[in-house]
Amino acid sequence: MHDADRPTIADERGTVSGERPVSTGGRPTSGADPVLVEIVEGTLASVEMEVETAIARTARSPMIRDAHDFRAGIHDVRLRKLTGRSYSALVQPIVRDFPIDEMKPGDVFFHNDVYLSEGGIGHLPDLCVTVPVFHEGQVVAFVQAFGHHDDIGGAVPGSMPSNARSVFEEGLMVPPIKLWDEGVPNRAALTIMTRNSRMPDSLAGDLDAECSACLMGARRLGELFDRYGREAVEACFDTIISNTTETFRRELLAKIPEGTHVWEDYAEHDGVDAPRLHTQRMTLTVDHSAPVPLVIDFTGTSPQAKGPINHAGDYADGVFLKKWLAPILRNLADTPERMAELDVNEGVVPLIEMRFPEKGTLLTPIFPAPTNARTFVILRLLGVLAGVLAKATGGRMPADQETIRYTGVYGDGLDGTPYLMREVLGGGSGGRWYADGEDTIHVVPDSRNIPVEFAESRWPFRVERLGLARDSGGPGLYRGGLGYDKHLRMLRDASFMSIADRSILSCWGVNGGRAGRPFVVEIEGEGMEGLVDDSPVRAGEIIRVRTTGGGGWGSPLDRDPVLVAADVRDGKVSPEGARDDYGVVLSGDPDDPQADTEATEARRAELRDLVPADAPFFDRGPGFPTLSGGLPYAEVDLM
Repeated sequence: MHDADRPTIADERGTVSGERPVSTGGRPTSGADPVLVEIVEGTLASVEMEVETAIARTARSPMIRDAHDFRAGIHDVRLRKLTGRSYSALVQPIVRDFPIDEMKPGDVFFHNDVYLSEGGIGHLPDLCVTVPVFHEGQVVAFVQAFGHHDDIGGAVPGSMPSNARSVFEEGLMVPPIKLWDEGVPNRAALTIMTRNSRMPDSLAGDLDAECSACLMGARRLGELFDRYGREAVEACFDTIISNTTETFRRELLAKIPEGTHVWEDYAEHDGVDAPRLHTQRMTLTVDHSAPVPLVIDFTGTSPQAKGPINHAGDYADGVFLKKWLAPILRNLADTPERMAELDVNEGVVPLIEMRFPEKGTLLTPIFPAPTNARTFVILRLLGVLAGVLAKATGGRMPADQETIRYTGVYGDGLDGTPYLMREVLGGGSGGRWYADGEDTIHVVPDSRNIPVEFAESRWPFRVERLGLARDSGGPGLYRGGLGYDKHLRMLRDASFMSIADRSILSCWGVNGGRAGRPFVVEIEGEGMEGLVDDSPVRAGEIIRVRTTGGGGWGSPLDRDPVLVAADVRDGKVSPEGARDDYGVVLSGDPDDPQADTEATEARRAELRDLVPADAPFFDRGPGFPTLSGGLPYAEVDLM
């Protein structure tokens, strides 16, 4: 059977064949001891954190150990995600291919096949291990970890060829297999995987760390069942999930007006064709009286790209995308403090229905369409949902934030040994209706830039600057967060790579806020494209990476001039930006500038006269007309 034609195991309700239907929520499940619910919830969070800590301390690759581009998750035997601090992949593909009643203690399952992952894996470098939890000889839960690894083969180092036309160019595809059998590693499978990797030692070390950490987590979770019994613990699982369903329905969804709301955003290039608008369109229908109050329809999304920006999201009724998108809803909470308290587990799934277009779009690609740069689509969807909710709520959502981009260099080190340095740099988040955006944040939970001391001791370059990219945040009443400004001076000849979007289009501003600055890479002052695999860089040359700034919220002409002057003193906004973007005229000591009240009022009056009365609700920046044939904004940008 063709991979793309493999049946999923989820029926139209998103439940798993042969398992009990997932509760649709409403009121918390009765019968669970509320004290025990707190104990179980705390234990789940503790086990998840312990698994991630063990992986971080024992893994070998910089992407896992130092950049922390991985995450763990805990699922019950009904395949429901129980923890919400971090997202994870799915257990569905494992139980599809390996019956639960045939699993044994010590088994570890592995997969990275995008098209056989039920939507839980986005590209081949994301390797996933799954371990069943046992109580009295029966599977009662699953512990899972998956992360972005250095190299799994393919056409280029790092397994992310920017001009790939099929998944076969992107690396080794492994469907669900049993990697450990009752505690015994499958040496043949491990040998095949490491043989296909340019970084075999770090791959082997990472897999060993992840398998061992998940086995440890399974033992910890098994102790919880031993202590309190299966019936009591599973009753707590039901309560935890149904509490999330009720909380989201009552506190968040109730704030979205009923009706139909439409918006779209775009990826700008796919690595093969010339840059153009690759549309991701979302129609949100809200009906609070319906059993499923939110319907998200992706009709209008562009055809699948020739290059690797596709995301296979239409499997298992989109259950992965439901949990992926749901954190955006937390922005509707009454306070930022309440927002931080809300986790996303399987309880959000009954609240959302996904409707996908026919096969052959960016979100419904047909095997073997390439997917390694699917971040351009799946991360953009977070912004599309934020945008459609901003239209629905009159702007009560943040402006657009950074997307993940990978930059790095590879070549021969000072000792002649081949190396690969790859980094996932963050950028600025969007301004909010109550505060500025955050600087240099990372979308992947707990991920970070690679420490300078570690980088310089391991790879042949010097980090000559690591700071904030001045003026990168979108101007607004509440300014967008700033991106990174990082300079690397190479000590040996090497090749530079970049997998980055938002190099033409900017993070959009909303409700009068302006767009942030786009992603920029320069080698010795020469601008590079966002998608490159092997651009040569010579010893002594400087690579400058400037990541995206978040969009602004509200008119920058309404920002307190005192705050603008403080931004200039802090190096976040230039004096020219203060005058041209915020209409603030500064005077006094250049090291301690102050706003000139009279001159600022006059300057702002001039700038307000230039703002058209029919200005769109969203500002996409100067890159949008470049790709839209000269249109200043999209029709959906109007309120």
